Amino acid sequence: MDLGKPVAQEVVQQVAEYFSILGEPMRLRILNLLRDEEKCVQDLVVATATSQANVSKHLKVMLQAGILSRRTEGTSAYYRVADELTFELCTLVCDRLASRIEEQARQFRDFSMASRATASIYEDAPGVERAVSDATP
Repeated sequence: MDLGKPVAQEVVQQVAEYFSILGEPMRLRILNLLRDEEKCVQDLVVATATSQANVSKHLKVMLQAGILSRRTEGTSAYYRVADELTFELCTLVCDRLASRIEEQARQFRDFSMASRATASIYEDAPGVERAVSDATP
C-alpha cells in the first residue's frame, strides 16, 4: 500500500480488519507459538493455558483471514502460518515499540539525573529553596 497515493476505501477497510485481527493478544501468542512449526489445537491449548473453545475461536478467525492454513491428520487439525510476511510485520512493530520504550527509558533517566542535580543544588544552598518558595504565589 503506497500511502503517497489515494487508497481505495475497500483496501483501507481490509487493512483495518487485518490489523484488528493481529491486535488481539491471544492471537499474537498463538502466532508466536506457530513461528517455528505447525501445531495441533491441543498443543496450542496446553501452551496458552486456555480452553480449546477459545483457541479454536482465534484459529478460525486467523484461518478465515488467510493468516493461517490448516491440515487434518486423522482427527487432529494442524495449523501453521500461511503468510510469512505476518512475522515480518510483527517484527517491524516489535522493533519499533522496543525503540520507543528504550527512548522513553533514556528520557526518564535524563530527567531523573536532572532532578537529582537540582535537589543537590538546593541542599548546597538552603536559603535558595526558601527564597524560591517565598517568591511563588
